[in-house]
Amino acid sequence: MNKMFLVLARTVGLILILALLWPEGMLDAVQPDRYLIDSQNRHVTSKTVVGGSGADVSTLKSAKPVAAKPVAATPVTVKPLAARPVPAKSAAAANKSAKPVQAKPVTAKTVYLTFDDGPSGLTGEVLDILNTYKIKGTFFVLGQQAERRPEIIGRIHEEGHAIGNHTYDHNYTELYHKFTAFWNQIKQTEEIIRLITGERPQLVRAPGGTAGKFDAAYFDLLEQGGYKVFDWNVDSGDSKRKGVPADEIVKMSTAPHQGNEAVVLLHDGAGHEETVKALPRIIKYYQKVGYRFDILTPEIKPVQFKVQIEPKKGQPGSVWIAEHVTVNAALFRQGNHLEVDMNGLAAIFRSGEYRMENGKLLVPLRSAVERLGGRVNWDASNRTAKVWLGGRSWTADPFMGTIQSGKSQARQVPEIGMTGHTTWIPLREVLQLSGHPLKAIVSKGNAYKIQTL
Repeated sequence: MNKMFLVLARTVGLILILALLWPEGMLDAVQPDRYLIDSQNRHVTSKTVVGGSGADVSTLKSAKPVAAKPVAATPVTVKPLAARPVPAKSAAAANKSAKPVQAKPVTAKTVYLTFDDGPSGLTGEVLDILNTYKIKGTFFVLGQQAERRPEIIGRIHEEGHAIGNHTYDHNYTELYHKFTAFWNQIKQTEEIIRLITGERPQLVRAPGGTAGKFDAAYFDLLEQGGYKVFDWNVDSGDSKRKGVPADEIVKMSTAPHQGNEAVVLLHDGAGHEETVKALPRIIKYYQKVGYRFDILTPEIKPVQFKVQIEPKKGQPGSVWIAEHVTVNAALFRQGNHLEVDMNGLAAIFRSGEYRMENGKLLVPLRSAVERLGGRVNWDASNRTAKVWLGGRSWTADPFMGTIQSGKSQARQVPEIGMTGHTTWIPLREVLQLSGHPLKAIVSKGNAYKIQTL
């Protein structure tokens, strides 16, 4: 009797010990967590699925965010962080109280707002909006419109936006009949912009995009000529028909796309008032989901549509290509860039953004001052530029070729002048007037490095 009682007691004790040690919910089907990346809200949400080993939710609080690509939501399996399975009930409870995990992008997410068909009477409003949000855009302008509104082209350039070439008159029949016609319009518009800004636009966008219009020769010859052709991967749809409403433009402009770069097609030509109305909401969306804004440059790998048509008739011959295309590439060859470090404030000027004249380095006044942390106001009535930089202020008169600091008498600086709508000034003067005179110019690799006191 005593032996039977002893065996029974041991059995009961063993059952109690196992009950205490056995993980809660082990008798239920063990279910791991898989995670869905929410491309709109940029956070991770959980979804339970059957099968596999679970992850320990206690470690998720310290885990690094799950890397996300800015595309439509697709399941991403999280590798288990511990060997012990997760009780299904506990995981659900943890997810209710846990804060959303912020998804870390694989690379920086960048949006390029591009505007075609201007400048028009609406372009000033677009520039005002971009300035309000302190972001830059890329304007693919028509030569015909640039001739009509050179002051707008000057403003686009002065405010640090990028200017691209959108041909002269947007005439599909002429442009896509043969390449030489397209080339002639590119060169015509290029010269108009050069006379206004002092710079040649290297970026090109085909009216209507390249799809179904460019054969392989168009791409090849423009590349040989030194140009960079950009299409887009986000179409706002603001030119699909007349009067597309702002709500629809916002929806299309913020649609999911492949990759971390969004090249958004918008228009600032006449008749696109709804695009102007939609622009602030488009900007706020991309800010909310963590994108940075930038301008297109020749160094960026362009978004291009695939060639969809057979070679066109009337291709240019080798003599024409040698005389026009081959020599043209030299206009865009990269030379040394200029690096300026003024008391910790750095500015870089690419080849073509500065020039050497009479042994002096000249830079665009507004670009130089703003890149070094200052500001410039243009006084249209007196045709002078008021500059604030390095805690000092001074005035430049590009028409008289003078500089005046404080109450001192204006002094002559022959190199100060206007090219189109851009004021050029010796870099030495900019640094001197800011209280950081130039000490030395050092040539290192493919750069001129400016040292200041």
